[in-house]
Amino acid sequence: MFKKLLIANRGEIAVRIVRACREMGVSPVAVYSSADQSALHVRLADEAIHIGPAPSSESYLVIEKIIAAAKRTGAEAIHPGYGFLSENAEFALAVESAGLTLIGPPASAMKIMGSKTSARRAAIEAGAPVVPGTTQPLASVEEAEALAATTGYPVMLKAAAGGGGRGMRLVRSPAEIASAFSLARSEAEASFKDSSVYIEKYIERPRHIEIQLIGDREGDFVYLGERECSLQRRHQKVVEECPSPVVDEEMRRRVGESAVRVARAAGYVNAGTVEFLVDREKNFYFLEMNTRLQVEHPITELVTGRDLVHEQIRVAAGERLSFSQDDIIMRGAAIECRIYAEDPQNDFLPSPGLIKRLSMPSGPGVRIDSGIYEGWKVPLDYDSLLAKLCVWAETREAAINRLARALDECAIEGIQTTLEFFRAVSRDREFRLGNFDTGFIDRFLADGMKTDNPEGEDDRDAQLSDIAAIAAVLHAKERAAKLDLSSAQAVESRWKLYGRISQRR
Repeated sequence: MFKKLLIANRGEIAVRIVRACREMGVSPVAVYSSADQSALHVRLADEAIHIGPAPSSESYLVIEKIIAAAKRTGAEAIHPGYGFLSENAEFALAVESAGLTLIGPPASAMKIMGSKTSARRAAIEAGAPVVPGTTQPLASVEEAEALAATTGYPVMLKAAAGGGGRGMRLVRSPAEIASAFSLARSEAEASFKDSSVYIEKYIERPRHIEIQLIGDREGDFVYLGERECSLQRRHQKVVEECPSPVVDEEMRRRVGESAVRVARAAGYVNAGTVEFLVDREKNFYFLEMNTRLQVEHPITELVTGRDLVHEQIRVAAGERLSFSQDDIIMRGAAIECRIYAEDPQNDFLPSPGLIKRLSMPSGPGVRIDSGIYEGWKVPLDYDSLLAKLCVWAETREAAINRLARALDECAIEGIQTTLEFFRAVSRDREFRLGNFDTGFIDRFLADGMKTDNPEGEDDRDAQLSDIAAIAAVLHAKERAAKLDLSSAQAVESRWKLYGRISQRR
């Protein structure tokens, strides 16, 4: 096992890895930019190395600085977390060349799965179902037009090196394809420095299902069930569930085995996620593979009882998987909300600033993965993710109720957050019934975040709650008069008042 591990990341995922290291007796080393000097992951690590100014292009994305920090501190391994350099094959090669170990897959697997077209070819070779489309980048708009006519509209143009919805354009008619092709290529070049795009058939209102898997250097693989990731805003996941409300045991086995075949075809090692689109008839199609730890990994951990970060580190150290496929038992249901420093009332624009008050929920079945604290200033330089609120319960219905309770307990003041947005989602009838697809959130927002409650039940509950609160205040005033207290004093200190009444009785 490693004695010292460097974490090439920041925020909540860096904190998550620091804690895993401590639990395994491994010394965690942090890196930080000028904007993160007082960040939580820096405070928690045994050592912290400054790697540059705030822009990630001058700090967290500079391979040479990460390698130098590892060598300076004597770290034997590097965990990239997610984002930044986590899926960068050049970085993986640099780590290997420096005589260090990357907590992740080999560069060769990253290269295969890093391109959507080569990933599709690998999936086809592995016998996994794929959405009809191309396995090579499009050479021209004329080729795009010809293939779209053959495939049939609507089609989707996608960046070959893309992700996160960038470089994607939905095309519903021949009149749209020329401009969509140009825009997709331009966005792909700007985002990934690779203008290659490919085309595939667009599936109307699909669900987004992903399979978590992990493999060791001996070639053993285990899939740890699926996550439902259909609740997305602008192709970015915001709420995830494990398991999916539409996947049964037989479908789970088929999709899981298909994911393992894809990983084997790429020569994969360590933790990864294979993503699928599922149509209304529950046919599933390979979408892509994320060659890293996913943001939403905690809900898989809650349902399976397996620590994925621990297992990642063990596998990277050369150990075999500590469990087999038969050991994976999915129990209960878990849901994750990604809490962002964004303003839902202002098109979800980032809301950096000082956290003046922070109160996070607790209690049975509640897990918070966070990189923030009261008095910390949220920088504008990075992704606006503040924390992940995860809940677990025996059933999906109970998990949603627990989520609603936990969200009501959350308080983050000084900045705008997405808490109210999630509170509205948790009350929505269609969400509670599991009737949604990848377009659900966009429709929900377009409708003004109005919840579709059966017969207005939540509205009645809210009205009754308001009535009860008013009655309590009036009752307090009446008691105050009997005790010769002013009404103002009674309203301001009702709990003290009730205590005095109780003592007098």
